Amino acid sequence: MAYVAGSSAGRDGTRPGPRGEDVPPAERTSLSARARDAVRQRIVDRRYPQGARLVEREVAEELRMSRVPVREALRALVGEGLLELLPHSGVRVRRLERADVEHLYEVWEPLAVQASRLAARRVARAAPGELPGTAALRSSLDRAEQAARADEGAREVAAHTAFHEDIVALSGNPMLARTMEQLSGQLRLLFGMREEPEHMRAQHAVMFRYIAAGDEESAAASTLLHVRDSRTVALRSLFDDA
Repeated sequence: MAYVAGSSAGRDGTRPGPRGEDVPPAERTSLSARARDAVRQRIVDRRYPQGARLVEREVAEELRMSRVPVREALRALVGEGLLELLPHSGVRVRRLERADVEHLYEVWEPLAVQASRLAARRVARAAPGELPGTAALRSSLDRAEQAARADEGAREVAAHTAFHEDIVALSGNPMLARTMEQLSGQLRLLFGMREEPEHMRAQHAVMFRYIAAGDEESAAASTLLHVRDSRTVALRSLFDDA
């Protein structure tokens, strides 16, 4: 994939010049974000399988966009760890090796535990009544249960991912949120690749109960158990660990 901009009008209606400079920066940023989200979702649901080479022109045609925002999106996804640069040009979907999964859990574990602790602390310090963030957590749990009963795996994965992201949001720590954002794409990919045993769904309910009660240490402990179980399940699902 050559990183060169096209000069014709994109299917999204934009008309970039030779380098896309006559597209307003704000509009280009918005298009780039849309392209990034669309490509990320295709990687997560494996329409773009691991190891697949992505051609800028083909992705732009599929998304009905010009190549400039697509190029920026692909570069951003390299930074997220979902794509990797090829030796000479272009990108491909990154393969998750065992070491990648282990490294991801080593980083995610303390962040997830701290997010739950901070979320519970914030609930405990709030005025009486349910914070909007706890309502979002409850909603994510409900969606996951509904998806599990309907045997809709992709929707269940999305709900479980949202549950963890909602905890981070409820923590009220913007630095933690920015750090977790760097991991979110890889976590979504990983959640979509491994099985989700019933006991892990039950663990989410326990985590929610402690967070909603404002019990910091129990929220942290239940999250630690959940993340470690998730690691075991991931390694067993992906690499046939006993």
